[in-house]
Amino acid sequence: MKNSKAYLILHLSVFMIFFGRAWQHLFWDAPYRSFFWDEALLQPIVEGIFNTPWKDYVTSLTTDNSIQASIRINGAIYLIASFCALYYIKSKVVWIRIPIWIGGISLLLLSVLLTKEKFYHSAQFFEHSIQFGLPFVLLLYHKNYNEKRFILILKVLIAITFFSHGLYAFGFYPVPGKFVDMVIQIFGCTEATAKLFLYIAGILDFIIAVLIFIPRVSTYALWYAVVWGTLTALARVIANFYIDFPLHSIHQNLHQTIYRIPHGTVPLLVLILKGKLEYLYSRQRLEGNSVN
Repeated sequence: MKNSKAYLILHLSVFMIFFGRAWQHLFWDAPYRSFFWDEALLQPIVEGIFNTPWKDYVTSLTTDNSIQASIRINGAIYLIASFCALYYIKSKVVWIRIPIWIGGISLLLLSVLLTKEKFYHSAQFFEHSIQFGLPFVLLLYHKNYNEKRFILILKVLIAITFFSHGLYAFGFYPVPGKFVDMVIQIFGCTEATAKLFLYIAGILDFIIAVLIFIPRVSTYALWYAVVWGTLTALARVIANFYIDFPLHSIHQNLHQTIYRIPHGTVPLLVLILKGKLEYLYSRQRLEGNSVN
């Protein structure tokens, strides 16, 4: 039996992922140029097939406008997918799944582009597991629902996301400057303290990625994931908020918070489903004992 609270949280989480990315693509930028301006990859095609010198291609206003148009088109796709994710709650119309499928595939490709932009660090790709995985989980939820399998899939997405995020905070990869800057802005600490804070947070990410699979402690680990996932999402707005131009700073950063909020809501979703499953098991045991 499907849980109505979990059902709503799942839909809202997918909505926020799509809506946040739509906001980014419609008003700001996305790493499409890392592909379209990749000389090693595209020069043979541009010069060989289209007979256009590479320099003319990369400096062409038409090329840049085309890239910008592709970003906006993807933004429109994400926006449509976001409202389809909400409408899908009560609708059984088959076509409503199509924008969600397309949006999910687009999120997967976006994660590849983000990885390419970050020198192909594998953690950069897997850090977005919740974001590109959840739309497909939503579609699976409607098509072939099995509570145990559903919980396991969500836990895997949480573990991969947190572990990959931890690799950056821990320093396995170069610690992103924006991570350090956010900690300094929020806590007003030194750079050394910020890096130590991130180092500890990275270790905790690794631990949580394991503990959520251990029954005796999984509830505590999931609650930590709810809090930490939500705080890291909110940090994007809090650390980059400037009182001198409040609306602009919110507009510039809020979309990052919106599409990251599911890093906190997905662990909450697992807690709700897990609690329901444990309740059913305990009820079955009591009924079994009463019969005996």
